[in-house]
Amino acid sequence: MPYLVAVTLLWAFSFSLIGVYLAGHVDSYFSVVSRVFLATLLFLPFLSWRQPPRLALGIMGCGALQLGVMYLFYYQSFLLLSVPEVLIFTVLTPIYVTLIYDLLHKRFNPGYLLTAALAVLGALVIRFDALSKDYWLGFAVVQGANLCFALGQVGYKVLLERYQPAAPQHKLFGYFYLGALSVALPAWWLLGSTLYPSTNLQWGILLWLGLGASGLGYFLWNKGATLVNAGALAIMNNALVPAGLLVNLLLWSQEADLLRLSLGGAILLASLTLNQGLLKLRRY
Repeated sequence: MPYLVAVTLLWAFSFSLIGVYLAGHVDSYFSVVSRVFLATLLFLPFLSWRQPPRLALGIMGCGALQLGVMYLFYYQSFLLLSVPEVLIFTVLTPIYVTLIYDLLHKRFNPGYLLTAALAVLGALVIRFDALSKDYWLGFAVVQGANLCFALGQVGYKVLLERYQPAAPQHKLFGYFYLGALSVALPAWWLLGSTLYPSTNLQWGILLWLGLGASGLGYFLWNKGATLVNAGALAIMNNALVPAGLLVNLLLWSQEADLLRLSLGGAILLASLTLNQGLLKLRRY
C-alpha cells in the first residue's frame, strides 16, 4: 500500500501539467512517445533477458495496454474535456479493475452494469446544459484510457501471481516499457504532427513526466499492485481523483463549477460504493 500512496501523490500534479501546459500546445503523440522512451531508457539497463517467453511477452502486453494505448486515449481526452472532467471520469477505473480481475478468475457479477449506468448519470449531471458531441466523445475516450489502465495493472498482477519469477521486479519492468514503446513509436510516426515543445518549461515537463511520473511511477504502482488484493487496488485507483482535483482546483481552475462537479462526482462515487459492496458480497 505505501507504494500506491506514494505514486498517488506523484501523479496528482501530472493531470494538470498535461492539461495546462501540453494539451493543444505539444503534439499528443510526441508527448506520449517522449514519456515512454524516457521511461524505457530508465529501466533498460536493469533488464534481465533470460525470462520465460510467455512471461516476457505478457509483461510487454501489459505495458502496451496500460501505458501505450492508454496514453493515446488519455492525451486526446484533454483536447475534448477540462482537466476536472478528465479526473472525474477516471472514477470508473476501479469498476474495471474488479470486473477484469473477476473475469480472469472466471467470475462475473451483472451488478457491475448498474454501477456503470450510475457513472453515466454522474457524467450527465456534470455538464447537463452542454451535452455536445465532443463531450460524449471525451467521456468515451477517458473510458478507453481507464479500461487500458485497468487491463494493464490487473494483467501484471495476475502474471506475477502465476509465474512467481525469481528475478526482482525492477529487472522485469523493462519489458513493460518495451511493450508500451511498441505502440507509442508507430503511433507517433504515423499520426504525429510537427507541433513540438517550444519552451524550456514544456521540455522540462516532458522530462519530468517521462522519468518521474511514467518511469518511476508505473514501476512503483504495478509493484504495489502485486502486494495488495484486488479490492484495495480498486480503491487506490480512485484516490487519484481527489488528489488530482485538489491540485487542479487550487492551482489552476478556481472558476470551475464546483456544484456540478460535486453532484456528478457524488453519483460517480456512489457507483464505486456499489461496486465495492458487490465485491464484498461475492466474498461471503
